[in-house]
This record gives sequence, C-alpha cells and structure tokens, in this order.
Amino acid sequence: MDMAVFDLYSKRQKRIRGEVPDVYAYDELPKTLRVQIEYLIKQGLNPRGDLYAGRTHNTFSLIVNTLRKEYGVHRLAGNEYREIDPDKELFQFFEIEENIERCLDVVEISIRAVDKLTRSFDYCSYRRYDENADDVIEELNARFKENGVGYQFVDGEIIRIDSELVHKEAVKPAIRLLNTKDYAGPHEEFLSAYEHYRHGYNKEALNDCLKAFESTLKAICDKRGWTYKATDTAKALIDVCLSNGLIPPFWQQQMTSLRSLLESSIPTGRNKLSGHGQGAVPQEVPDYLTAYMLHMTASTLVFLTTAEKELQ
Repeated sequence: MDMAVFDLYSKRQKRIRGEVPDVYAYDELPKTLRVQIEYLIKQGLNPRGDLYAGRTHNTFSLIVNTLRKEYGVHRLAGNEYREIDPDKELFQFFEIEENIERCLDVVEISIRAVDKLTRSFDYCSYRRYDENADDVIEELNARFKENGVGYQFVDGEIIRIDSELVHKEAVKPAIRLLNTKDYAGPHEEFLSAYEHYRHGYNKEALNDCLKAFESTLKAICDKRGWTYKATDTAKALIDVCLSNGLIPPFWQQQMTSLRSLLESSIPTGRNKLSGHGQGAVPQEVPDYLTAYMLHMTASTLVFLTTAEKELQ
C-alpha cells in the first residue's frame, strides 16, 4: 500500500482556524506523531504484511537489542523478567519515554533499518523495494513538519532544523553535495556540527562549522591539485582557492566583498566565541547565533562545492 499524508477535512479546518504550528518545537514528540511514526516503521519494515515476517522479527530484535545495550538495560519497557515481542517492546518504550533524545534514537535507528532492509532486494516485480524506503523517509519528514516538530531525517541521521526555507535551500543541498568520497571529512564534520547543536553544545557546533569549512577548502585543493600547507587555516586556504580561479574573474570584480565575507563570517564567529580561551567569565553562545552560523556554513559549502563542479 502506498504511503501518503492525506489532507483530511479536519486538517483543513484547523488551517482555516489558524490552529497549525508556525514555530518548530524541539522538546517533545506529540502522541499523534509517535503513533504516526510507529505506523511508518511497521510499514517500512514489513510492507507486504507477513510475507517477510521472519526477517522483520529479526530486524526488530536487532533494533531493540542495540538500544538495550547502549542504554545498559535488560528491557526497554515492560517486565524485566518477562520477554515480549521485540516490536511491542520497542513501541511501548517509544510511547512512554519522556526523553525526546531517546525517542529520536528510536526513530533514527529504525528508519536506518528501513533504509538498509528495503534496499537489499526487490519485493515485487513491478516496484523496487527501495522505493518503499524513499516513501517512508519522505512521509516521516512530512509528519515532523505537519506536527510542528523541528527535526528531519537526512542522509541517515536525525538533524534539527530551524527554518524550513534555509533547511531546504542550504542545509539539505550541502549535505547532499558533501556526501561523496572526495568530501567525506567535511561531510562528517558538518553533520557533527548539527548533532552538537541538537544537544545544545553550541561552542562545539561552531568548532565543527569551521572544521567543515576548512576541510571543504582543502578537499577542493586536493581534487584540483592546488598546493597548500597542511597547517593552512581558513584565510590562507581561501587565498589558494581564489588565486586558482575557483570563482570566475568577472565575479571577483563584481563581488569585491566575497573574500571579506568568507574570511570574516565562519572563521571569525568561531574564533571569537569558541576557539580560544574564554577568560574568567564563561561565554555563552546563544542558539540563534549558532543556527545562523550553521546556515551560513551550509550556504558557503554549497557555493564552494558547486563552484568547483562548474570549474573548467
């Protein structure tokens, strides 16, 4: 059965009355969303009912045992001394767990399993099994958005988003463009920045922003055979890329502030707030500034990697 988000009458009436979330929430998963996610996991791991029940049971067991081990518990939910089916244990835990990060653990590891399982073979002659994974991920992200919860499943991980427009136009393209062997390092660092941000570690997020930025510049230099020193920081790497024509000459003439923007935005934000000693009074990095730097990093990485692809 194809999965879809239906625009029910009740939903349309809520929109008319203005009863739809216009600001993302991050500290709770509504019961409605939890149930919707449970349906998605079930449909994703067993799209044809009982046809692959044995394989589905084994996948649920793997998910549950992984979480048990990582949390250091014998059972996620229910009686510790009474074994229950792994899918029931997983969903009982998911329904009652108050820690949203653990709830997102369930979502992330389960959807990863859907993605891995459904891409492994065909389940029907007229439709590829991997399309099921794409449907599940697409609907999951739609459900997050529909419920006003500021998370998305992107490139195998749950990430926090703050602006739907910026996320669509900058963050997702950055992740997609970096998800290659040439950019493996900056890809990992950029995702790490988002993970730190999701957990409230803003200084660490800024540090990883700069790492991703510098690693991207180095990766471009490596791809193009441009010489740089291993110890070069952002300013020197920018000089190398510009001097080798990463940006067309007529752009350099018209966009005289580009160098200043690249030099002063990401590196300066990190250096002033997280890269050096903070003195006697601890410095706090506000969420809004961290979000801005993440989005600026994403936009800059999209710009740089796209410019490299277009370079003759």
